[in-house]
Amino acid sequence: YIMRKVVIPARSNETDRQIDKKLKDRFSILKIMTKAAINGDVKSLIISGPAGLGKSFTVEDALEEWDPSEDNYTVVKGYVKATGLYKTLWENRKAGNIVVFDDSDSIFHDDTTLAMLKAVTDSTEKRKVSYLSEFNMVDEDANVIPRTFQFDGTIIFITNLDFDAIIDKGTKLAPHLEAMVSRSHYIDLAMKTRRDYFIRIKQVVKQGLLKRKGLTNREENKILRFIEQKEDNLREMSLRVALKLSDIIKKHPRQFEKIATVTVTKGL
Repeated sequence: YIMRKVVIPARSNETDRQIDKKLKDRFSILKIMTKAAINGDVKSLIISGPAGLGKSFTVEDALEEWDPSEDNYTVVKGYVKATGLYKTLWENRKAGNIVVFDDSDSIFHDDTTLAMLKAVTDSTEKRKVSYLSEFNMVDEDANVIPRTFQFDGTIIFITNLDFDAIIDKGTKLAPHLEAMVSRSHYIDLAMKTRRDYFIRIKQVVKQGLLKRKGLTNREENKILRFIEQKEDNLREMSLRVALKLSDIIKKHPRQFEKIATVTVTKGL
């Protein structure tokens, strides 16, 4: 599929206080729904939001607290082929198992993987998935994986795709994503503008992101001020930028703004 550059609006009509409350509410609901997935009350959860602003961390933190040994959950990141998806579903098919697809948006752009996902996220009591390939697939113990099996596990999708926007546009992908939303609980983290991004960065910084890196309140505020002043020119608006800036301010406090302007902004 073709990756298109997304133009992010600078602001909406919301005040900073409204944005702050909106994002706190959304991330609070994300925690609640992740726990519901862990408890088995939710079988399929889709989390949509921009990259680098804490959605993956929120989910993985809850999973690690629940299962520190990682025996009952699997996190899959990046490109996934149909064969890999089928094998992963098989290995996590039992009730109590959770598979997380994080930034694996390729699975939403292939007819074969979409068909599998619709099957395992179905709301019916018995969710059966099939893959009628010409060869036998084997699991980690070299056992042949059946060409049809019942999936009783839980799936969490963490994606940068805005399903609602794609569905509203009526693209070729829209009916498939609409079917996924119909079968799943869907959380849109509601970060649509650069101002939303900044308020979210500020929230996480105030929660201790930079304190854990050994920064003082003064250094923390200086970084937030820099991000706010340069938000229209930053190469990306994410927590990664705040962490990069923390490295600079610790090593080169006197030259912080000069170095930061060169390394994380464009057009200045």
